[in-house]
Amino acid sequence: MTDIRNLLDRIASAEAQLQSTPFLAPCVKGGRVRTRVAGMVYTFAPKPQSFEGWGIFQTIDSQIATLMEDADLPQITAYLQQLQPIRLRLAYRLQHQTWVAYPVNEADMRQRFKVVRPVLVHLVTEGVSFEQILARWNGSSCWFEDIDRRADPEIAENLQVALQAIVPVENLQMKGVTPELRSLYALIAQRTEGFAQPYQDEKRLRQALKLGGGELSQFQDRGDYWTD
Repeated sequence: MTDIRNLLDRIASAEAQLQSTPFLAPCVKGGRVRTRVAGMVYTFAPKPQSFEGWGIFQTIDSQIATLMEDADLPQITAYLQQLQPIRLRLAYRLQHQTWVAYPVNEADMRQRFKVVRPVLVHLVTEGVSFEQILARWNGSSCWFEDIDRRADPEIAENLQVALQAIVPVENLQMKGVTPELRSLYALIAQRTEGFAQPYQDEKRLRQALKLGGGELSQFQDRGDYWTD
């Protein structure tokens, strides 16, 4: 009975804290926001539902949290610093500010995440196809942090030129091309007008991913976005 009372007290305390304390959370258009208080997770529909970005939210009931204001850069930076970093290269925009990206280092990704796949990255505010970025992984979703200024910009530029020239992935001969870049190139090529028929693109993609040790399927994205 004592344990049940303690649990009820914790829940009551967490709910009181939620009602009185705004929280920071990332949000994609049509998604939800989540916060953790006293070890318990709460999920809310954002108001307005069309909001996409980093916001400060305040709960108005057990189901809805209203946007009070946009989060500023120091707040966003502090949030992201708590999450696992990962280096990726952008492939293509999926919708709104969500992009498909591919790991820069497949071996590192396999060691840390036990799988190598394309990744959905949310709230991408800058960047183009092939550009290297820094992102953060919270266990269920990946969030854009910044362009990776340490990466060689010529690599992205050369791949963009090759794509415009409809160079097949197996014919890429430029300096610095890695198995990961071939996989990325094939991923982008399959959606690029002027390349071969879809089934041929699919074959090239699978061949490139096989060479790089990757897989065709994407990370599952749960649609719930966290704050701690």
